[in-house]
Amino acid sequence: MDEMRATDSLLVVRFAGDSGDGIQLTGSRYTAEAAGAGADLRTFPDFPAEIRAPAGTTYGVSAFQIQLGHRRVRTAGDQVDVLVALNPAALKVNLPEVRTGGVLVVDEATFGERGLAKAGYAANPLTDGSLDGYRLIALDVTKLTAEAVRPAGVKARDAGRARNLWTLGLALWLTGGDMAKSEAWIAQHFEGRPSIAEANMRALRAGHAFGETAELARVEPVLLRAHSPLPPGRYRSIAGSDALCLGLVTAAHLADLELVYGSYPITPASSMLHTLAKLEAYGVDVFQAEDEIAAIGVALGASYAGKLGVTGSSGPGMALKTEMLGLALAAELPLVVIDAQRGGPSTGLPTKTEQSDLLQAVLGRNADAPLPVLAAATPGDAFDTAIEAVRLALRAMTPVILLTDGYLANASEPWAIPDVASLAPIERPAIGGRQPYDHDPATLARPWIPAGTPRMRHRIGGLERQDGSGAVSYDPSNHHRMSELRHGKIERLADAIPAQDFVAGDMDDDLLVIGWGSTLGALTTAVEELRQQGHRVAQIHLRHLAPFPSNLGGLLERFERVLVCELNMGQLALVLQGRYGRPVASLTKVAGRPFQVSEVQARVRRELGVTW
Repeated sequence: MDEMRATDSLLVVRFAGDSGDGIQLTGSRYTAEAAGAGADLRTFPDFPAEIRAPAGTTYGVSAFQIQLGHRRVRTAGDQVDVLVALNPAALKVNLPEVRTGGVLVVDEATFGERGLAKAGYAANPLTDGSLDGYRLIALDVTKLTAEAVRPAGVKARDAGRARNLWTLGLALWLTGGDMAKSEAWIAQHFEGRPSIAEANMRALRAGHAFGETAELARVEPVLLRAHSPLPPGRYRSIAGSDALCLGLVTAAHLADLELVYGSYPITPASSMLHTLAKLEAYGVDVFQAEDEIAAIGVALGASYAGKLGVTGSSGPGMALKTEMLGLALAAELPLVVIDAQRGGPSTGLPTKTEQSDLLQAVLGRNADAPLPVLAAATPGDAFDTAIEAVRLALRAMTPVILLTDGYLANASEPWAIPDVASLAPIERPAIGGRQPYDHDPATLARPWIPAGTPRMRHRIGGLERQDGSGAVSYDPSNHHRMSELRHGKIERLADAIPAQDFVAGDMDDDLLVIGWGSTLGALTTAVEELRQQGHRVAQIHLRHLAPFPSNLGGLLERFERVLVCELNMGQLALVLQGRYGRPVASLTKVAGRPFQVSEVQARVRRELGVTW
């Protein structure tokens, strides 16, 4: 039996169907099996914006993509090797990204006249020859699932819900995967509902058995290989949102503080609220407020009381939090604000990814109101970036904005579980006999004096105050001095952050590629492949966006050509040009989806003036 081979020893699998078809569950279970087999991987869950879009429509399609292999994987993949489509709309939306010769697994039961019409098909693609360039596996999955689960005695509706697990079993067969972790998950998840557990178990096993008995050609079985590209250690699969929450809790532990998280539900930040609510035993208090302003007010009040105040939102919610963010800055209180960016403006594209809040984070407050801005680069990196955000907030007694995005929040990767005992403690500004508004000569931070501290009563608020005291002041020269102090405090943080280093290449290369946030995987893969082809391309990736690392300007001066790649209309490029006074080229994308490696490589070649 010949094997259908995936490209370059990597495999890209995408599951797609209606938002009620359990697509995200299918993808997460496939991911667990891949991780258990020692594969490196990256995932890309893609949700429709509507809570429940009309079934069978193209705008209601939910998808989950994973790239896996036994060499390092940094993106969810450009082209799809295996597409599982549970209806015509899922096929139509996702087919353009399937490589020629790729595998299509479709439920032909849904390709009736009504289903085709909803998806906008004039003819049935399963029979009109339009799919001749692919390996088509058209099956009546609905019927096969019903037959498989009938002995469990479940209702027809519950039988239909098991289609996703039937296709999961088949996908695992096609790609050489095991079912052990999924079987264990079914037993645990449906404990107490034996008929439902049996139905789902039967569906999973039937899909896998069908592939074997029908002797379907397998894609290269990368899941079955014994070796892993990852260093030895203890790993878990982690999504960016969960890593961020664990990082915040760990940072609170390192600073010996209780964590108070005030939030209002908003996509894609809501998952943080859910995760932190489960961590009460680790010194976490979660408060779901009635609106965005109240949410940051709760977090800021917690900081005033001597706890670690944290709040999270997305772009529209950040706009509402702006006035309270200014109060935190004026009052010189530590606060961590998470912005899980999404497509905009306004409510925009709630479930799609974008990096369009950079200018809002760096500059989006009334008056001159500087504060530190950081960005996580991968799901696992969100853990370390959260700790760094807390460290800077406490060092300078300032609010800090930490940027993630919809892709990072939902995507997952293998993550080496750190030894918390090896992490350095986070120091808090000590009182040490200082008065409430005595600023440290080195950091310009004032001492952190929680409300109710004996003999340390002081006035605090948003009105401008006299330097060295809490008294309100309208003196022009004092306001100028206080503005300089606020700017100086943030600028001095540049001495406390690591120097910028190269991801690839060095200062002798011909072109420098700069990125930030979740673009790291696509940019690194693109640059690595270009360097292997002999192109002199260097790469740096920014975590600290305000202030910039102290050596960044010197790095930029060494390159005649600089290309800034970001998922917006050129915001970092604008900031770099304004800060360092030199032009840079810009690669932008605002399609609600991450960069593809091929997009980056095509632009780099254009900048280099080469065609190969």
